[in-house]
Parts: sequence; C-alpha cells; structure tokens
Amino acid sequence: MARPITMPRLRPPTPVLHALRFLRDYVSPLGWTIFAAAVLCTLGYALLGWDELLAAAVLWTIMLVVAIVMSLGNTGFSAQLDVPTRRITVGDTVDVNVTVSNPGRAATAHAHGDITIGDDHEGFPIPALAPRQSKRTGVTFTAASRAVLSVGPLRVRKGDPFGLIRHEKTIAERISVYIHPRTARLHTLDAGIQRDLEGQPSGDIVDDDLDFYGLREYEPGDDMRNVHWLSTAKAGTLMIRQYEATRRTTTVLALGVNPRDYASREEFELAVSIHASIGVQCLLQHRPLRTVAGDQEDAPRTSMAFLDACSAIEPDAQEKANLAAAALDHCPDASLYCFTVGSGKHDDVIKRMMLSMPQGSARLVLRAEPGAERSLRRFDGFSLATVGDLDDLPLIMEAMA
Repeated sequence: MARPITMPRLRPPTPVLHALRFLRDYVSPLGWTIFAAAVLCTLGYALLGWDELLAAAVLWTIMLVVAIVMSLGNTGFSAQLDVPTRRITVGDTVDVNVTVSNPGRAATAHAHGDITIGDDHEGFPIPALAPRQSKRTGVTFTAASRAVLSVGPLRVRKGDPFGLIRHEKTIAERISVYIHPRTARLHTLDAGIQRDLEGQPSGDIVDDDLDFYGLREYEPGDDMRNVHWLSTAKAGTLMIRQYEATRRTTTVLALGVNPRDYASREEFELAVSIHASIGVQCLLQHRPLRTVAGDQEDAPRTSMAFLDACSAIEPDAQEKANLAAAALDHCPDASLYCFTVGSGKHDDVIKRMMLSMPQGSARLVLRAEPGAERSLRRFDGFSLATVGDLDDLPLIMEAMA
C-alpha cells in the first residue's frame, strides 16, 4: 500500500522576518549607507581614538534619528482618481481629479502625493487631514501625442528630505486614457464600390449567385437546377444560367507599421490619421470593416472601439513583409482594400505588392509624405495617392469616387 505524501507545513513569518521586511521597505539604500558609515566611524573611534571619526559618527546618527522622526505619522489615506473624459484627441487638455480622504478615526500627518501620468510624475503636497476629511486636487496636462495613457497609480510618501527613511504605499490604481489620432471628416465613401442588393460584382463568372450574367451551353456535371428551360426550347439544346460573383461591401484597411518605411515620427502619425479617418467613415456608413496594423487584426463595430485601437498602434520592425498578403489572410473577399504606407514604399514595391490582390476588388494605396504635393495616379488594377497633409484626404477620396 502506497504511503500518502504529506506536504511540509509552512511556518508563519517570525518576528525577525517581519523586522527584516520592515527595514527593507522603509530604509532606503542611502539610509543603509549612512547607517553603515555611522557604525564604521564608531568602531574606528573605539580603535583609533580619532575625534574626527566620533564627530562623523554623531552626525550620521543624528541624521538617521531626524529622518526616523520625520517619517513617523499616520498615513492611512484612501484616494480616488477621476478623469472626466477618458477619450480625447491629440492636442486636447485633460483634467485629472485626485480626491484624498482620511477614513480613519485619527488625524493623518502631512505627506507627499505622487501620481504617474504616462512616463512622467506629478507631485503635490497632502495636508494633514482630520478624521473623515477629504482634500481634492486637480492635475491638468495636454495630450501631446497619440497613445493609450496610463494615469496612476497614486502613491503616498512619508519621509525625510534626505531620502534616508521612506514610507510609501499605493492608494489608487491606474486608469487608461485613450488619446485618439487626429482625423479628417470625409464625404460618403464610394471609392471603387459598385452597388448591388447583396454584394459587389467582382467580374468573376460563376454558376450560382444572385447577379445574372448570361447563358451558356450545358456541360456534363452541370446542376440541372440552373437550366433555363425557355432558352433551351428555343435553342434546341440545354442552356445553363451564368451569374457574376458578388462581394459584400467589406472594406479592409491595412496600415504599414515598419519604421523603416517612414522618414519620421510625424510621417507615421500622418499615416495613422489617414488610416483612422477612412475607418471612421466606413463605420459611419455601416460598412463592414476589417483592419490590419502589424500584429493587430480586428473587426471593429463602432468608431470609438476602432479609434481606441488606433491609439495603441506603434511602429514594429517585425511587421509581416507583405502587407497585401496580411490583408488577404484577414479577409480574402472584401470589395475594397485600402493600404496606408510611408514614403519609403516606392512605386515598384507597391506594384509588386498589388500583384497578389484579387482582380474583382477595388484597391487604393495611400502614401503618407508630409509636405508633399497631393496627387492621385492610376495604375493597372489600383490607384496610388500621395497625401502631404491630412486636409488633402477628403479631396483625394472625393476624386476616387
């Protein structure tokens, strides 16, 4: 009979471990350095009798004592972060409201608050609060660039000005603020779209669809349900109906994110704004949308969800080599494929990229190049537009219609 395996019982932390953790959390590396210097100077004075060592030991000890006294006090705060608008556009101003409260029965001591906003930190003093008292502070900043910005956490720090003893804790978690890219308002997007009740004519002739194309003679294996009997009676031979394959009005937006294809960060941001503007217009027209941006593949249902995703787009040197292939993998039967690239994508590269696209779809390539003169050129099977400014986009899309 197998003997049962017994797990060793975990011992509760001993007072010594509690003390070590306390010292690790509350004494900074500089504090430990000052403490070690005080001990060494005391031992040196005991061995050598130098008065200088005694003076240094007394000085370091006084600094440590003062630091400990200044770090004492009740810091039992609670806090709440509030951002009235969590979705903004580049250039907008954001207000962050911080409410610090004392939920306890004893008054709190003065402390220092530190709130993280992206990669920056904003500090402010927290006054002593009576029981059940609150203090509200506002922090304002301008959204300088597109991003998913983390606001928070809020940390409360109590300590000495020398940084020897620290008492820090987190009292409010982070929240996310979506900084959307700038967008241009477009007119009705009809670029490359031929309307049909159920889809878009693709130019491909098939034996079963909704858009009638013509007749042909019967071939062995054809479905007898497709026989057009009236034409058969007139021709004296079996005639089969043919149809033009249709496509749904799905639009695929693919954005190149390889930093080597862009001359500057400004150019990349222009490309994101172009991508976002067209996507918003598609969703406003209730057209099914599929998006590709690096590893991000999505099928957004609302403009807000799409813009939230655009806020998180970043350059990625590991992007798939062929942007067209990535778009086809995500949606192989769209009616419109729209690619946004940087000035590093030259005409020859774009032409090779377009060779794999289905012939029945409309194809548009938008090349972002800040300061360039807007242009629209037609190639075999696709159109190539150069966008020098976001304000050029409505004119280009109108010309495409």
